[in-house]
Amino acid sequence: MSLQLIEAYIPDRHFQKVDQKLKEYTHRSYWVSDEPEERKLIRMLTDTNEVESILNYLESISNVIDGFETMLFPVQTYISRQTVEEDADRENEGTKEEEKRLLLRASRQELMDSVEKSSKITLNYTLLIILSAIVATVGFLKDSEAVVIGAMVIAPMIGPVIAVAFSSILGDYKRLLISGLTSLYGVAIVLVISVAFGYFTDMGMHNAQYLERTKVEILDIFLGVASGAAGALAFLNRLSGNLVGVMVAVALLPPSVAMGMSLGDGAFQAAYGAFLLVAVNIMSILLAAVLIFSISGIRPVRWSEVKRANVSRLLSIVFVSMIVFFLAVVILVGKSMR
Repeated sequence: MSLQLIEAYIPDRHFQKVDQKLKEYTHRSYWVSDEPEERKLIRMLTDTNEVESILNYLESISNVIDGFETMLFPVQTYISRQTVEEDADRENEGTKEEEKRLLLRASRQELMDSVEKSSKITLNYTLLIILSAIVATVGFLKDSEAVVIGAMVIAPMIGPVIAVAFSSILGDYKRLLISGLTSLYGVAIVLVISVAFGYFTDMGMHNAQYLERTKVEILDIFLGVASGAAGALAFLNRLSGNLVGVMVAVALLPPSVAMGMSLGDGAFQAAYGAFLLVAVNIMSILLAAVLIFSISGIRPVRWSEVKRANVSRLLSIVFVSMIVFFLAVVILVGKSMR
């Protein structure tokens, strides 16, 4: 069982009430110490599955308590007599919180922190997008599958897309806008670079790497859904995004490069096919991610935010589903007219 340490600084005048409430939550150890500025420090060691409930309570009272601060730390190892005796039992038992959740995940607060970091345009993000676009375009020109795969490894395209889905189910429209702009910013960089290569050279316009990304099939919807689901699950469990990020980049980077090269070369029919593939992949990824996040039970705390999130979550699922359905119809109609 993974453990985390919560540290909460509570003003003395509010300590008794907060202390009594926190002790009601399941915990492994509980310490209290005096601090300067008429505050007390509560250090609470608890199972990861209990963290979100505790943080939700602390978050709900933070607006009415001056001098209130909370920090969360991962715990690598914790050994006590109790842990040794309970190890065998814990292998066969689940916690109440685990039974409530269909999917195991980190706390909402930790996930929101990750979303905030991955939704912003940074110099690192810009440079990695530029480099991955150059590498992918060269891979197309050389018809090298290995080079294209290498470009997808370094492409940081999963973060903003996942942030869009996460923000939409919480009704965080400001973060949704920022994440969406960051995603479009990344795709725009890829297009500019690939358009330049397509305009100044006619190499790589008739090889397998290019031609495969100018055609779209119904199966591409399933690829996008699988990529989005894998990305969302990795994000929920705070897993390394590198391997899953490759899967998302497979759906986004090569088609974007193919679209840019087609535009640069004046091959507008091929550009339309690549554009359709990009749209299908993005919408399929978002649909899967929104569904996974909804199933995971992520909810805000404040009543006004809960109401907004309930509406936003439903609208997100319906809106993205309709777009995916429309794109599927376009694919089928286009296929029947060939």
